[in-house]
Amino acid sequence: MTVCVVGHSNPDTDSVTAAIAYAALLNAQGTEAKACMQSEADVLNPESKLVLDRFGLTAPEALSDAAGKQVALVDFSDIGQGPANLVDAEVVAIVDHHKIGDVTTNNPILFRAEPVGCTGTVLNKMFKEAGVAIPKDVAGGMLCAILSDTVNFKSPTCTDDDKAAVAELKGVAGIDDTDALFMDMLKAKSAVDGVPAKDLLFRDYKDFDMKGNKVGVGQLELATLDQVADVREELMKAMADVKADGRHSVLLMLTDVVKEGTDLVVLSDDPAMIEKAFSGKLENASMWIDGMMSRKKQTVPNLQEAFGC
Repeated sequence: MTVCVVGHSNPDTDSVTAAIAYAALLNAQGTEAKACMQSEADVLNPESKLVLDRFGLTAPEALSDAAGKQVALVDFSDIGQGPANLVDAEVVAIVDHHKIGDVTTNNPILFRAEPVGCTGTVLNKMFKEAGVAIPKDVAGGMLCAILSDTVNFKSPTCTDDDKAAVAELKGVAGIDDTDALFMDMLKAKSAVDGVPAKDLLFRDYKDFDMKGNKVGVGQLELATLDQVADVREELMKAMADVKADGRHSVLLMLTDVVKEGTDLVVLSDDPAMIEKAFSGKLENASMWIDGMMSRKKQTVPNLQEAFGC
């Protein structure tokens, strides 16, 4: 049976390229595998499209239902972030860089999660440990994922391992100027003109179970907050629609990469709790949080503590 390597829902560049990279590694090691993702190629976010085009990578195959399949998970381990019927699949491996989620297995599996900024960094180590050369195009995708996830090393999630991986992968991928590459990616990632508000909300969005409460957190990385000034009202409406679908809270991180901070937009059944979680005061349903760059390290942990997780 072919192993379907799949990342989380609303796939970002790390989720997409990690699926490609891990499938390549498994195939090189004699396990038949294919890269998959939880969306069709035509709805990939602009940054991921740019990366695939830049390095000539084929978009992973769409996977919406995991029932009866062998799956390897990359960049997540939460059932709620997986394809439909993940509990009816056989999970054979997990490679991640987030907190350990709620996926369980009946048999021992390869489970590798490291406190680094990107799954691509973990996979770079795995290729080296296996003695498998990383193909040039795959290395390019992994490189971009690390730059994206660490916000070009500005995110608090960034580690020395991430920087070392970039130094290695840029040589394999034939990239000299990673700053220029990152800026090209940022321009694509932050493009909002003509994009429906709900698509912007879900461009990089994850749901979390906070002690029985469903909480959604989206993030838009921007060169300047002015980019979303004209669509802010539409974004709030989209958040309200998503919240009405059984969520306790929906948060949208409007992250200014240049200023290195986030305008946190909040719709919640308990806004006072959210304020306390971030030691701030909401005005017109938002608050500026200086230095906030990472959902994984700065937003979700605060929410978990507030909800008593």
